[in-house]
Amino acid sequence: MTDRLKGKIALITGGSSGIGRAAAQLFSQEGAKVVIADINVEGGEETVRSITDLGGEAHFVRTDVSKSAEVEALIKKIIELYSRLDCAYNNAGVLGDVVSVVDLTEESWNLVLENNLKGTWLCMKYEIPQMLKQGSGSIVNTTSTTGLFIGGRYRGAYSASKAGIVSLSKVAALECAEYGVRVNVICPTARTPMMERLFERNPEAEADFTAQIPMGRIFAPEEIVEGALWLLSDASSFVTGHVLAAEGGYLIR
Repeated sequence: MTDRLKGKIALITGGSSGIGRAAAQLFSQEGAKVVIADINVEGGEETVRSITDLGGEAHFVRTDVSKSAEVEALIKKIIELYSRLDCAYNNAGVLGDVVSVVDLTEESWNLVLENNLKGTWLCMKYEIPQMLKQGSGSIVNTTSTTGLFIGGRYRGAYSASKAGIVSLSKVAALECAEYGVRVNVICPTARTPMMERLFERNPEAEADFTAQIPMGRIFAPEEIVEGALWLLSDASSFVTGHVLAAEGGYLIR
């Protein structure tokens, strides 16, 4: 490891599994003290153990990112622990029902938008003031290929939420740029628990999806978080408002 986040305090939401867990582990290996937030207590605590067992420092805070009071309490807890927040990887999200736009229920729509789009906004709402106070900070928000130039068939709410995150992130980047706070987006195609559940519902989907990726495979979470690490680190100090697509060429077909 190269200590790319040495001395940094890093928050990872959705850190109980998949990309979030891989990020927390990598950030710790690169020198950060990490705080993991998730509604999955068992998974979050397992992520903490995987870090502390190797000598890293990690804390878990049970947080529903769709609830303003819980996100505010999360950031307050981080400041109580460390007095600052240098890096925030807003990664928490849900897939929702895999159905047509016509069959999508209002309940499912609200669930996805509350967690993905509103959750990302709430995280930035409370992260940014602390970073502005410090005069520095870096935020990375997770979106999806369905949030860029393509739609995700039968994933209307999910696609809409992820497209909204891209626009919201660019607005935040513009508002924060002159104050030393950067906001970027990573757009992954990775083998995560969320994607595995999608494949379980439709066994043919995995082969069909993989066939559309020019590199011929779905990336592992460990590969995706290298991009997030770069965006959060000082190595990308002149990068803000950028959307980094880590999707094996899926968007250039």
